[in-house]
Amino acid sequence: MPLKDMLSDVIAGVEGALSVMVMASDGVAVAEVTADGAAFDLQLISVEYATVLKEIRRTVEVIHAGELEEVCVTTDRLRAIMRALNDELFAVLILSREGNIGMGRHRLHLKSFELARELT
Repeated sequence: MPLKDMLSDVIAGVEGALSVMVMASDGVAVAEVTADGAAFDLQLISVEYATVLKEIRRTVEVIHAGELEEVCVTTDRLRAIMRALNDELFAVLILSREGNIGMGRHRLHLKSFELARELT
């Protein structure tokens, strides 16, 4: 299945899903799918969250807490769920604040295995 189709499957049926992307650890978006009406700069989000993820991953290593799997950032307008696919790639699901975070996490988790296989 093409990468964009897999990403479309992630946001299908998730209330409030605005965008999903695969990004490299340096912040470069590999692929992205955006719902109609989503008005934000995905490139800026990917670069900034890549910096955050790099620091979190470093901290996890320093404290010997295991492998980083998922990070969720919630603001008063958006939620971002970032899931590691491998050492270099992350899947990021952006939801509206009112979006269904539980379903978003579930769908991203399920698709992350397929995405990781496709990207290796």
